[in-house]
Amino acid sequence: MTISVMLADDHELIREGLRRAFEREDDFEVIAEAASVAEAIAVGCKMDPQVAIVDLRLPDGTGLDIVRAFRDHDAEMGIVVLTMYAGDNQLFDALEAGASAFVPKSAPAEEIVAAARHAATAPRSFTSADLAEALKRRTSPQGPQLSPRESEVLGLLADGLGVAQISRQLYISESTTKTHISKLYDKLGAGNRAQALMTALKLGLLTTPDDTP
Repeated sequence: MTISVMLADDHELIREGLRRAFEREDDFEVIAEAASVAEAIAVGCKMDPQVAIVDLRLPDGTGLDIVRAFRDHDAEMGIVVLTMYAGDNQLFDALEAGASAFVPKSAPAEEIVAAARHAATAPRSFTSADLAEALKRRTSPQGPQLSPRESEVLGLLADGLGVAQISRQLYISESTTKTHISKLYDKLGAGNRAQALMTALKLGLLTTPDDTP
């Protein structure tokens, strides 16, 4: 049986890539596309695809608005959330909104297709490759454990330094700095610098000026 799919992403090239990935599969058919929240909700509620692939960031709002609208419209629709910013906060927001799966855009096309298959067969059962680790990070009473170097990098990020400046300050290469920052984001469940710093403050990994003796 063919699974009908809708794609909601404001980048035409990404929609084209996704369409080709699904067209290579015998059991999928892309029946609709949208480039905004408003268009996605209107088209999706009219076409009733079995699975919707939804970008988290769209020009007129968030993909979570689409998730909630689709979930209210059809409790059995499979909904896969795609995002460039795959931090813990985004993952749990997608879960709470009613998504079926959460996949970073950096994932191979096969992983996105697999998530769509899951969404079609178990739309109310949430899946994500990082779900177990994200739950562990959320429930850990001690919070993430940073290495001394990661703590240094975190402090310099809080000071507003960029990759090149941090590299010079610590006498390490820019690629090494980017690796430390990537690991920091993973441990903090963050998708960008602002989220990482906010999480670090909440966990007591950074001090505000008022905390300084």
